[in-house]
Amino acid sequence: MNEIIIKMLEKYACHSVNDYENALKEIIQEIALLGLWRGKFFEKAAFYGGTALRILYGLDRFSQDLDFSLLKTEPGFNFSTYLPFIAQELKGFDFDVTVQEKIKTDMNPILSAFIKSSTKTLFLKINTPDSFYRMTHTMETLKIKVEIDTNPPEAFQTESKLLLQPIPFYVNTYQRPDLFAGKCHALLCRKWKNRVKGRDWYDLVWYISHNIPCRLLHLQKRLEQTGHWSEDHSLTLSDLQRLLQERILHINFNKAKEDVIAFLKNPQAIEMWSTDFFEQVIKKISAC
Repeated sequence: MNEIIIKMLEKYACHSVNDYENALKEIIQEIALLGLWRGKFFEKAAFYGGTALRILYGLDRFSQDLDFSLLKTEPGFNFSTYLPFIAQELKGFDFDVTVQEKIKTDMNPILSAFIKSSTKTLFLKINTPDSFYRMTHTMETLKIKVEIDTNPPEAFQTESKLLLQPIPFYVNTYQRPDLFAGKCHALLCRKWKNRVKGRDWYDLVWYISHNIPCRLLHLQKRLEQTGHWSEDHSLTLSDLQRLLQERILHINFNKAKEDVIAFLKNPQAIEMWSTDFFEQVIKKISAC
């Protein structure tokens, strides 16, 4: 096994199949970011979403996808130009993966691709304990979605963050108040279907507990873009708290717990979740 990958694995203290899967995903995510940096992707785009919060700012839960935003709208942006840099970087670390862009069938400004590999093959590469290797089905696939918004909402700010592994490099990313604004938009507007995104609610608590304010102007621009804000005044903190309060009343927090628990090292962190708990939490939101 590659010595750098050994070093990256050490920090995870894996004790279960789920631990190894989460660790592998994050290592692959970080190598993919390195590949994009080599391809000068961050001259045009910024990293955002839950994985950005996890890798760059210390969120204490795992995250699945890599989400990016162009710095300015570019309808003809060619995402496929950058995907070979991801594949080449992962191959350089002896990971056998495919990186394939999803064919668009509509006018959605979000472009998507997937990093895929056999979980069993990856477990073999990192010398996963034999008992965990045998428990893993041959057909099981480790998959990471990569998305980029080619029509980003306005009024966000970015900064460069240094990553030290696999080698030192910089990632251009949304600042934390703008990440929080994006999370609030997801909390207010995400369609649940049959599964509440407990990860969103976990992140809400994380932002508030770390005294990170929500950038209201960026949130307003996001809400306007998706048709969820048409008031004749600027979005205020009271508006945000009111909208979250309305959303909270429709959440099944037992279902929310089921969604997030696989991404946590400490399940006790969500024991108190309830309607009343989150009604108290949103009173502590700050804004900028």
